[in-house]
Amino acid sequence: MTGSARTRETLVLEQRTPLRKPAPPRKGSLLGGLVRTARPRQWVKNVLVVAAPAAAGQLFSRHALTQLALVFALFTACAAAVYLINDARDAEADRSHPTKRRRPVAAGQVPVAVAYAVGGALGVLAPAAAAWLVSPAVAALLTAYLGMQLAYCVSLKHVLVIDLVVVTTGFLMRAMVGGLALGIPLSRWFLITTGFGALFMVSAKRYSEAVQMAGKAGATRALLTEYTTGYLRFVWQLAAGVAVLGYCLWALEEGGVPHTSVLPWRQLSMVAFVLAVLRYAVFADRGTAGEPEDVVLRDRALALIGLMWVAMYALAVANW
Repeated sequence: MTGSARTRETLVLEQRTPLRKPAPPRKGSLLGGLVRTARPRQWVKNVLVVAAPAAAGQLFSRHALTQLALVFALFTACAAAVYLINDARDAEADRSHPTKRRRPVAAGQVPVAVAYAVGGALGVLAPAAAAWLVSPAVAALLTAYLGMQLAYCVSLKHVLVIDLVVVTTGFLMRAMVGGLALGIPLSRWFLITTGFGALFMVSAKRYSEAVQMAGKAGATRALLTEYTTGYLRFVWQLAAGVAVLGYCLWALEEGGVPHTSVLPWRQLSMVAFVLAVLRYAVFADRGTAGEPEDVVLRDRALALIGLMWVAMYALAVANW
């Protein structure tokens, strides 16, 4: 049989043989979808619950570690509840988005009703467990966090400036809850530094999104079209300045950590803090400041500065 005859015979056989449709991709398990919807990568933000106890030098007792581990888990459950309810509510819109359509709820891996049910259950059980196992103050803060974040999902994310305030307040609540759990008085400078530091990172992220979406209206969150890049730049620069001032006043205030160590480590930590802000501002100015945890973990210099700050403050707490 010649080559041309073989080719004709092959074509005839292929035409007679029915084509098999490729098997649809497996969606994965329901449990896996629920975990993905809870955004495990975002859980690193909840490490802020140790901020107040660490600042007060009350981090390493057995009671403190147990309480903080519990508070971390409860705050993570509350955040997961918000993500589940948010994705269930936005499932229809997410299906038409090029990236968000891969989310488990939008993709059908997690039914909308299940996402609502699990999110609602976590939202009820976490504050209840906090009231029983930690303190009523922590339960009240978690309830306020849930209410604020759910209001953000429904309407506040569409309100200029308020959207920045809500996201910033979420970070501030994380930093406060550890102090409430252990009964630690919260310094006013600690709250100012944490609040404006969070606003700095949030507004820097918004600025970067606005820069990247220039000329691509509708590619990301709709509210960005209402902000100007000049305004967002003003916000993150103002927040950075206030955060630095607040930290310096906090480090210099009398009381708190004693000053009898060999070197004034607490005051010297101001250098590392200012360097960290300046380094982070490089990415903000370039329009590449995405998720704060990604910026910190991917930039070696910033991570090194952060470790230097941790070492200095640890020496101050240890009074070496």
